[in-house]
Amino acid sequence: MRRARRGGGKAAEITVLAVVIAVSGVVVTMLGDDEEPQQTAAVMAPEGLTVNRQPQAEFAAANVSAGDFTYERIADPARTVVRDADGRVRATLTDGARTVVTYGARRRLAEDQFPGAAVNTTAYVHLLPRPWQQGMRSEPWFGDWLRKKMSGRQPDLLAIGMQYVDGVPDKRDANGVRTRGDASFGPLNPESRIGRDQQNDFYDYLGISWDFGAEGVQYPERRRYGAVDCSGYVRLVYGYRGGYPLSSTATATAALPRRAHEIGTVGPGIQIIPDRQVKATAYGRLQPGDLLFFDNDPTTGPRLDHVGIYLGIDTEGHHRFLSSRAKVDGPTMSDVGGASLLDSGGLYSRAFRSAKRL
Repeated sequence: MRRARRGGGKAAEITVLAVVIAVSGVVVTMLGDDEEPQQTAAVMAPEGLTVNRQPQAEFAAANVSAGDFTYERIADPARTVVRDADGRVRATLTDGARTVVTYGARRRLAEDQFPGAAVNTTAYVHLLPRPWQQGMRSEPWFGDWLRKKMSGRQPDLLAIGMQYVDGVPDKRDANGVRTRGDASFGPLNPESRIGRDQQNDFYDYLGISWDFGAEGVQYPERRRYGAVDCSGYVRLVYGYRGGYPLSSTATATAALPRRAHEIGTVGPGIQIIPDRQVKATAYGRLQPGDLLFFDNDPTTGPRLDHVGIYLGIDTEGHHRFLSSRAKVDGPTMSDVGGASLLDSGGLYSRAFRSAKRL
């Protein structure tokens, strides 16, 4: 897939303070403000919309050694655990995956209008420039990249995911595009089984068209503005905001495809829990940031039809996730319309089938 270079010049330097912010009932440790993906005008879309292309992932190229840490290899899945001089685990990097978990200050992820749905965690989820392989720690860019992510000076993917739950105020980029704020699931549709239309992708939420290179240009629908279904939400967080390549087709490539079942089967990353078409229970294999896949609709057979983001263990000791769904009309980690838990015996718990690490 063709990716455009990030536009503009040197990003403005931002002084960062680690604070806990409570906004409209949403609580998350915010660690500074990340740079928005730059808009690159290439051709004009219908009705004056600008076509946008995939931003490049961040890549630090400074020649800094990673020798201050020790590295331990662990199997199943094959991964590298990074420890500091005191022996504390500071990061986990999984072979074949771009998602990295670093460990830092404890924070609370919660929607306070939904009591009980809170996760206290020291885990932060980031994306490597390319999938991790043993030996990459010797490359000159890696030490600087790792230290930057450990510093907590930019919101990680979990904090970004919380920027679309109920009550979060809007924020727009320099071009007036609303890049964050309370997202809906989709327009009302009384004839739909779930009461709302699906097929709402990240560019529908943004209200911009998107150039997928050789796959063509996709245009938003006005009635879908501000909406993302479950897979559209994952693409908004990991793709548009995180920089993971995006695809509009279901081919097996390094890009993130459109639908939940496509992401779970032919999409990139490694299988952490394989789909055996029965309830999955291998919770101990999960780490924050893993994508979770569900079979909620019995009318479509064993096909995966819902995807969420694993957050970790909540304050009640349960495995909690974040996803966009119709009952709540948007992204949530709450228990409205079914507990956002893998081990509760409820709707999503029974439907949990597999997990993937991007």
